[in-house]
Amino acid sequence: MIHDLDIVLSFTQALPQEIRAAGISVLSNKVDIANVRLSFESGCVANLTASRVSVEQVRKLRLFQPGEYISLDYQRQDATRFSVGTAEAGPLPKIGFEQLKVERVEPLEAELLSFCEAVRQRTRPRVDGWQGSRALQLAEAILDKIEEHAEIVSETIRSRHLSK
Repeated sequence: MIHDLDIVLSFTQALPQEIRAAGISVLSNKVDIANVRLSFESGCVANLTASRVSVEQVRKLRLFQPGEYISLDYQRQDATRFSVGTAEAGPLPKIGFEQLKVERVEPLEAELLSFCEAVRQRTRPRVDGWQGSRALQLAEAILDKIEEHAEIVSETIRSRHLSK
């Protein structure tokens, strides 16, 4: 999910106002499945899910903000923007649809080539240390929220069990 967080932060240019997160361990002592909802002051909302135990490999990111919905499919390497505007004739809103231009590349190869190029040319990498640090800080805040949620769930289960 760290790459998704970096992408969301690059789109929004802001840290989230609110983080809601839940996750569980299934195969390891780490969080194997996580669901996160990030809300931003701009009205943008990002819903992210990451799973190491899913039967199907899904690599999507969806962003919602006032008047717009953007869907990125990393596996198919496509992006779609849906926009809602006012209809010029009639009471119903006008829905716009646009396939966004996407350069199809092998992601890990592109990441490594970008890094090597930045080192050779002594230029700023596509994702610099500050951006990586912000994504990591957000990931740690999400893990804190997952832990907080797990404690609330455990307490609820305990109190129900004790009341029986």
